[in-house]
Amino acid sequence: MPTQSQGNGSGEKRIYVTLTGLPLSFELRWPFHKSTSGADFWVLHGDIRLENSAGLHAPVAVNLSATVREVMPSLEPNDAEAPIINTLRKEVDRRQVEFAKSGKLVPVHFSSRHYDFKRNKWVFGRASDDDMKLLVARKVYWQTRLAGGPVWIGDPADALYVETSVTHMLETARGLAREELLTLEGEWASANAALMAQAEKFEADMGLAVAELEKKHAFERG
Repeated sequence: MPTQSQGNGSGEKRIYVTLTGLPLSFELRWPFHKSTSGADFWVLHGDIRLENSAGLHAPVAVNLSATVREVMPSLEPNDAEAPIINTLRKEVDRRQVEFAKSGKLVPVHFSSRHYDFKRNKWVFGRASDDDMKLLVARKVYWQTRLAGGPVWIGDPADALYVETSVTHMLETARGLAREELLTLEGEWASANAALMAQAEKFEADMGLAVAELEKKHAFERG
């Protein structure tokens, strides 16, 4: 059954931002199903939408390897959604996903690349404090701009994406609150006028990231 990640308590879609500044939303069509090709993996179809664009999106087939299946508590959304979203987000970071108005299905390997078996944890790459600060600011801006607030800063998927804790993400948000860019109540942030006034900067960051993506895929097509 298709499900859209929800996040702000009002039933609106949840916006996830990449480290390069792209606002994304994800539609994951649960449940996983066993591959019909005879290969030993499970498949989950979905769609990555590039928000604030003219309908650009990327249909994906998330291919879960048998190795990673063994370490997953279950294939239900509560256990699988955050690492899947971050695997897809990292593929966008790596410019492996091309967005189009009618894109072709892209296979994405949900494999041991992002799993540390020695520490029994997902690892997507630790971000610097400055990168986390910018990520939180962009998240609050884009969620407010595209879907409304308040914005959930305590989302474990975001903490997992930058390899930190929810507590650290909230500390980062408190720093932005001290700069009067947002108002923080518990795990929820509301954008202040000073943050929304940075629209030109956030949209320029997005434009640059989109241009770099398009340049990479145009080069590959020759």
